[in-house]
Amino acid sequence: MDADLEDSTVHLYSLANYTFGTKEAQYEKDTSVQLRFQRMKEEYQRSGMRRSVEAILLVHEHNITHVLLLQLGTTFFKLPGGELKPGEQYTDGLKRILDNFMGEEEDATLDWQVDHLVAKWYRPNFEAAQYPYVPAHVTKVKEEKRLYIVQLPEKARFAVPKNYKLVAAPIFELYDNSSGYGPVIAALPQQLSRFSMNYVIS
Repeated sequence: MDADLEDSTVHLYSLANYTFGTKEAQYEKDTSVQLRFQRMKEEYQRSGMRRSVEAILLVHEHNITHVLLLQLGTTFFKLPGGELKPGEQYTDGLKRILDNFMGEEEDATLDWQVDHLVAKWYRPNFEAAQYPYVPAHVTKVKEEKRLYIVQLPEKARFAVPKNYKLVAAPIFELYDNSSGYGPVIAALPQQLSRFSMNYVIS
């Protein structure tokens, strides 16, 4: 096989290599879904399409790929990420958001290595529906979300806001499970299948 056609390799370290603490709660800017889309509409009128980023953080346990997810309440899961500032680069913004949300100390920076753009999702309207393509009838999408694999260091300590819980979900649990995790997370097993996972034992 030609070298440039080979699958990219992602190095996964054991879940046991990481420790997890908590810090002060961080709350969403909007107190309801309705207010969230109202703010998006107002921002769109001022600045155009919203750009957001999310991190795919991978570990392994018993030689099975796990994805680190943020859990809010009992049934809501999301990838770590958020909105970019105007003019901010995607990778720079993702590192800033990860430091802010998962860094142990204020203003502390971790060695986030943003490796691979895995997917783009588009929100055509000011509503919940997102698609991994731009629908044919849509000329101006309201949000573009990019998902990147972020290579974790061999060992690290994270601190997440105390109103969230950081969980490691096995890849097989996510597959075809939109009802439990939503379409973006449920699509990860297919999107990650093109990568070779190297389970590092250390």
